[in-house]
Amino acid sequence: MPDCHQFFKLQSEATTKPDFPGMRGVFSVFLSLCLTLPGFLLYGQKSALLLVDIQDFYFPGGSMQLENADLAGMNAGLLLDHFRERGLKVYHIRHRVESGGDIHRYVNPLPGEAVFSKDEVNPFLGTGLTAAIRSDSIKQLVICGMQTHLCVEAAVRAAHDQGLSCLLVQDACATRAVQYEEHIIPAKNVHFSTVKTLQDHYATVVSTQELLRKFNRYVK
Repeated sequence: MPDCHQFFKLQSEATTKPDFPGMRGVFSVFLSLCLTLPGFLLYGQKSALLLVDIQDFYFPGGSMQLENADLAGMNAGLLLDHFRERGLKVYHIRHRVESGGDIHRYVNPLPGEAVFSKDEVNPFLGTGLTAAIRSDSIKQLVICGMQTHLCVEAAVRAAHDQGLSCLLVQDACATRAVQYEEHIIPAKNVHFSTVKTLQDHYATVVSTQELLRKFNRYVK
């Protein structure tokens, strides 16, 4: 991708020197491209999509099926398409498991997209995710995935604590019912109590459709 910032620096130098005839016209054409072509327009944008553990074993027929996994997975796929169309960075996270550990077809990585395998709940631990984010100069993460109350929550908290701005797309996340002693907590309650805990303090919470409709407002 062309480096617009360096090119504009050259413009400042070149157009003040007598041995660069016609360069103003060249730079005008280049500026037009920067404002119209997606690859140029997105140079310098600092947002990336983080897809957390959207893997086969969480879907119907898997060993740990979640509630509304298909809906969450399809919404994550819509986000992924949107980021790809705009040339923005995408990071895939997968938990190391033998059975059902493949990333689900709704968000299957393309060649060249970063995939990080983890053993911990926090996707930043023991992976190259932090180094990749720093190398790519990312300042904001749009986060979704599975499970809401475990790896997704850990990702949001860890990202925030590293100084990143976070957008949590709540309906592109899914979880399951949990039990504490004799108490059964429904999946819906687990999901929304986690989302509420993260809202404002750690992340801006949005829905898939709201983010897609107002993408330029939310995504830097």
